[in-house]
Amino acid sequence: MTSIYVLYNPFSGNGTGEDDARILEVALPEPASFFDMTKITNYAAFLGGMERDGILVIAGGDGTLNRFVNATVGIDIPQEILYFPIGTGNDFARDLGKRPYEDPFPVSAYLQDLPTVLVKGKTYRFLNGVGFGIDGYCCQVGDKIRAETPNKKINYTGIAIKGLLFHYKPTNATVIVDGETHEFKKVWIAPTMKGWYYGGGMKPAPAQDRTAPDNKVSVMLFHGTGKLKTLCIFPSLFKGEHVKYTNHITIFTGKKITVKFDEPRALQVDGETVLGVTEYTVQA
Repeated sequence: MTSIYVLYNPFSGNGTGEDDARILEVALPEPASFFDMTKITNYAAFLGGMERDGILVIAGGDGTLNRFVNATVGIDIPQEILYFPIGTGNDFARDLGKRPYEDPFPVSAYLQDLPTVLVKGKTYRFLNGVGFGIDGYCCQVGDKIRAETPNKKINYTGIAIKGLLFHYKPTNATVIVDGETHEFKKVWIAPTMKGWYYGGGMKPAPAQDRTAPDNKVSVMLFHGTGKLKTLCIFPSLFKGEHVKYTNHITIFTGKKITVKFDEPRALQVDGETVLGVTEYTVQA
């Protein structure tokens, strides 16, 4: 009998993470042991206590996977890793053609050689993308709503529209791609992407491919527009059709990308928020 270990995030899916993970009690071929990821303080010891030929299932959303890959840097994980997507955005699963609550699928290969982002003196690995601008603002507002009303469903699209109309102000940006410097005015968002999707289905860099052998990443600049023009273009991000607005959308691909804003803004890494950021550097 193969040992199966399910690691779940109770905060996934607007606080339904444990209940959703327990679906696997009847969906898995063998009985499984369940563990709350938020209570694991030493991953090396925890994973070292598992059978080497066992199966590890990560149950949660994009933020859950992000926390796992950052908590296990430098740790040898011989077990096969599967993923059960039960988050709010599920962009990583969407990138792989999977839907929420589908049977757990193998992801070990996708958790290797991930890009890193350096922000405020700390380095993080990421799976999907780093958002800087109104995308980070949306995560910031969402975190506040979740803290004040834990069971309330977060509507990030609604937050973005209200931000565009009333609360968020664009900044000027300097972008350095593999040593070449570019300047932009009135930048609304400046994400750097490993995969296709972030923000619950937005596709900022449609040509980006997480499986490409060159391992490069792509940065997209949405710039030079007023509020109404921005609102008109914004919905096209969900289909990747924003690229036709060549006067306001610029995409670069490279191995090392630095983005600097002239005013601090919130940044998100696979949905995890960092506040008061003026610059970040991604290394593929």
